[in-house]
Amino acid sequence: MFISFFPRPKLFFLSVLLWSAVMVAGWFAGGEQLGSLFGMPPATPDAPPIIGISVFWSPPFLWFYLYFWAGVAIFYAFWSWYAPHPWQLWSVLGSALILFVVYFQVQVSVAVNNWYGPFYDFLQNVMAKQTTATAGEIYSGVASFTWLALLGMNISVVNAFFVSHWIFRWRNAMNDYYMSYWPRLRHIEGASQRVQEDTMRFSQIMEGLGVSFVDSIMTLIAFMPVLIRLSTHITELPLVGAINHPLVVAAIAWSVLGTVSLVLAGWMLPGLQFRNQRVEAAYRKELVYGEDHEERAQPATVRELFSNVRRNYFRLYFHYVYFNVVRYTYLQANNVFALLVMVPSIAAGTITLGVLSQINYAFSQVTASFQFLVNSWSTIVELLSVHKRLRAFEATLEGAPLPDIDQRYLERQQAGVDPEDQPAG
Repeated sequence: MFISFFPRPKLFFLSVLLWSAVMVAGWFAGGEQLGSLFGMPPATPDAPPIIGISVFWSPPFLWFYLYFWAGVAIFYAFWSWYAPHPWQLWSVLGSALILFVVYFQVQVSVAVNNWYGPFYDFLQNVMAKQTTATAGEIYSGVASFTWLALLGMNISVVNAFFVSHWIFRWRNAMNDYYMSYWPRLRHIEGASQRVQEDTMRFSQIMEGLGVSFVDSIMTLIAFMPVLIRLSTHITELPLVGAINHPLVVAAIAWSVLGTVSLVLAGWMLPGLQFRNQRVEAAYRKELVYGEDHEERAQPATVRELFSNVRRNYFRLYFHYVYFNVVRYTYLQANNVFALLVMVPSIAAGTITLGVLSQINYAFSQVTASFQFLVNSWSTIVELLSVHKRLRAFEATLEGAPLPDIDQRYLERQQAGVDPEDQPAG
């Protein structure tokens, strides 16, 4: 799954973490100020944020772009020398480009949040007749947001196009790797499905989860300081009272509650999803044999195989009922939680409309980052089931025992017992 696309995967991913830590430490230890030597100094601490799209070609941003890609070039040069890999252009440079675009999209969100405060305070003052404004000034403020929105949208479209190619290259690498060992793999139950379908699903899910996870981490890094700064406007929390950094505490507590609830509610789903793939594969395999052999796919056999499919789907439907009740209840409550947190401060008149908008946006970004498991649990369940199926290939190639669930399947099959007639857990 990984060795086909990445050079020496375990060491590679460990080196990614270590090199990332070195680059981050270097940035804060003087790398940011190093840009002054090239005419791209950092912004002064008391400088107001640049509002609008021009922030992305300001000197501090341009220097960060150069710093990031210099680090990528060094990392790529090392791995090209240490462990050359036929897919290294896509697995190393392609992954770095995806990371950079995710970072850029997060910065677009930060720029939008910086736009919210001044613009909505400006509107509030105009509507309260505390200041005057022309239609052109209001249009100018709206245009500033429009350019940010267009930039974010177009970057997302281009990134989706690139990521689609990146996913297919990973699937291509897995397909080539497994097919080179096809004589040893063809006897595994559902081998054709595992090569054709599971490799596609694995690469797609890994890309989606990987990008979402990195986006969550970068969003936390970008918005946590914003939330700490905005906490100065919040006087107290409902039921709790006055505490330090109330918005941060509320965001973490709320996200932990949702994550724990969803993990407990979805505990049974990975095993059921895995068995669902198995019964579907068994049914499809018998039908395929029936196309070429008259004695196969007889009514009694097909009826029994489809009965296994039906039984497992009904188990899935039952367990997804209470999982979805917990999930959607939490997500609906999440839509108003930030507003509830601000009620005492709104009643006390300590925040303006612009600050309220900034807090609501920043709070939603931080809680969404902490809620990675909540938003991704169904996808993680699917990934675990696909991973279990592909692990049988890995075990065969490594000469290792099959995973426990495959071992039990073979033992029950050899004993003349229906392999699918077993508990769901």
